[in-house]
Amino acid sequence: MEMPDQIRLQNKKIRMTSQRSTILEVLKSLRTHPTADQVYEIVKKRLPKISIGTVYRNLDMLSRLGLIKKINVGTPQMRFDGRTEEHYHVVCNRCGKVEDVEINDDFDPFRKLHKAISHRTGFEIKALEINMVGICPDCVKRGNLPLED
Repeated sequence: MEMPDQIRLQNKKIRMTSQRSTILEVLKSLRTHPTADQVYEIVKKRLPKISIGTVYRNLDMLSRLGLIKKINVGTPQMRFDGRTEEHYHVVCNRCGKVEDVEINDDFDPFRKLHKAISHRTGFEIKALEINMVGICPDCVKRGNLPLED
């Protein structure tokens, strides 16, 4: 059973401030995998006096604590995800959209890969992060295709 966020913070002797709580709430409510700047714009509507630095620091802290995920999708800005359970992403290399990929636990070829690599290398693997890159349906419709493949 997963530990509630408040208890996780208390165990680390970190207070759940209104800023942290709002940032966490925003990320858990979204499925768009926003950048830090996008999180700031959303949070600022609720907390007008919050600074962008406070958002950046809290995103970093919340990700280090495992309350959110920091996602590297190959762009200059990291993306953030309120879903912390293991799952995969598909990324559009045209518009930057990031979507979750749902794979049935009964058939997850990546779990087999995870176990095989762990067995072969001796590493105790803590996480498996996979981003598949392609072109989203919206970009295909708009003709926003790559010049060459």
